[in-house]
Amino acid sequence: MSAVALAACATVAVPTTAFAKPTPAQTTASIPMIPEGVSVDALASLIPAIIGAAAGPADIAAPGPQTAILDQARQILSTLNLPPSVKDTLNKIITFLDGSGGGGPDIPKDGPVIAQFLWPSIGKGCIGSGADSVGTALAVPGPAQLPPPGPVAGQAGFVFTALGTKRPTEIQTPPMTVQWLNLDTRASGVANLTDEAKINPDGPATLSAIVNTGAGRVVAVVSGSLTTQADPESQPITCSFLPTAGFFTV
Repeated sequence: MSAVALAACATVAVPTTAFAKPTPAQTTASIPMIPEGVSVDALASLIPAIIGAAAGPADIAAPGPQTAILDQARQILSTLNLPPSVKDTLNKIITFLDGSGGGGPDIPKDGPVIAQFLWPSIGKGCIGSGADSVGTALAVPGPAQLPPPGPVAGQAGFVFTALGTKRPTEIQTPPMTVQWLNLDTRASGVANLTDEAKINPDGPATLSAIVNTGAGRVVAVVSGSLTTQADPESQPITCSFLPTAGFFTV
């Protein structure tokens, strides 16, 4: 997971891509998305270090290589010329990883917790020739009703939506995947996102999965390919999305 996460984050350094602002009613995480208008390249210099630290084999809060990586991340953060709101978000990610500040979504009185991933993904040519799609990913810690049939306690649901696309094909080859790591139990895994839940059956294409993460702080990376088809007479469109990362608590 370390190698994939580091490689994934390296490919996200696209200065022309901006972060999207989340819908306030949907997002209740104490680690918010980056504000609108901030380009990916600033964050890309820090994310590989903190995800690399999370993917290490040892307790991230214990003395050792992972602690050194987080210290390096803090140093990088202190020298970057970033808006205060961005620095606040990145500081929350670091404290989430080292366990010093809690972190993860706050539990609302009603409705599911929705942890939006940090930045939107871009899929080249996913809508058609020369028409790119913006993909958004989110996680829903259980117990919750979404995505259907809904994750139970100790599980998390993942949802990826490619805006502007048609319905997904029944078979996704190659698939969209979520790679996850529980920081507190060191459990990890990879799962394919599928159309089994039939969310938005007429589009935009929405894929989901429910995985047994166990309780604890979870880091996840969603990336891969999406295949859509407007109707049986149309040719399928397969495209790849840049990775995006999420941090939340189950």
